[in-house]
Amino acid sequence: MISHGKNIKIFCGNSHPALAMQIASALGLPLGKATVNTFSDGEISVSIGESVRGSDVFLIQSTCEPVNNNLMELLIMIDACRRASAGRITAVMPYFGYARQDRKSKARDPISAKLIADLLTTAGADRVLTMDLHATQIQGFFNIPVDNMMGASVLIPHIAGTFGLNRDDLVIVSPDLGSVNRARKFAEKLDLPLAIIDKRRPKANVSEVMNIIGDVRGKKVMLVDDLIDTAGTLVHAAEALVEKGGATEIHACASHGVLSGPAIERIQNSPIKTLTLLDTIALPQEKMIDKIHVLQVAPVFTEAIARIYEEVSVSPLFD
Repeated sequence: MISHGKNIKIFCGNSHPALAMQIASALGLPLGKATVNTFSDGEISVSIGESVRGSDVFLIQSTCEPVNNNLMELLIMIDACRRASAGRITAVMPYFGYARQDRKSKARDPISAKLIADLLTTAGADRVLTMDLHATQIQGFFNIPVDNMMGASVLIPHIAGTFGLNRDDLVIVSPDLGSVNRARKFAEKLDLPLAIIDKRRPKANVSEVMNIIGDVRGKKVMLVDDLIDTAGTLVHAAEALVEKGGATEIHACASHGVLSGPAIERIQNSPIKTLTLLDTIALPQEKMIDKIHVLQVAPVFTEAIARIYEEVSVSPLFD
């Protein structure tokens, strides 16, 4: 798949080695030799086991749980490659952690997403490749190129293949106002109607459904979101769609399955029939309940990496 002569190297930390192996294999490359360990006091130890001088280096690391460890692994790997004279370093972050803190919503709030952008740039990253940033304006926090892949490119064909197009009995639903643009794209591509749930969030990780905008009575519903953390928003939305809206069947999809705290128990006990996630975050076996289906993102990142390496446009992947 790789044609021109400049060396390309694929490395990964400990967050998602399976995904890194899939990408390297699809590119016809071995996974680079790197040892990423933790000292007894918790400090991260990184050793790159092969030359990267002049190479086009791609470091694959989702900043998921344990978030701070995975983030430090990535930053130290970037620094190690920069100091070893890598030609270009691309941080491949299928899931970009800290993206939810993208603005000051009240006095004395941090903007953590901007801080992470600064850390990645200072460490030595020349480019960032990620998927479905929680807020697209985070791209503007960087002074280096950021390619934000669309999880919709995997989820929409799956929904079309499972349910079909232009159905009268299926509605795309946004679980909150922040996901309306994402849900609208799904509705347009699938030629389906759109409904929106208007909710009020009293405090972090707690949501209260207030109103359903659109007609879901007697219909199947596909809830669309970018990430699912504790699943409170998703489950409350599903319950409201059944109890208030009169929906007959609830399905859901999201790009990132953070699934922290009581998420699995909530999903298991909810009216949600199926939940489709992308494997931007590696799900441990104990979280793989029958309701959850996982789709692979390796083909999307493989194509994006090949295009970046070949210096051709990545924009066709955004459609």
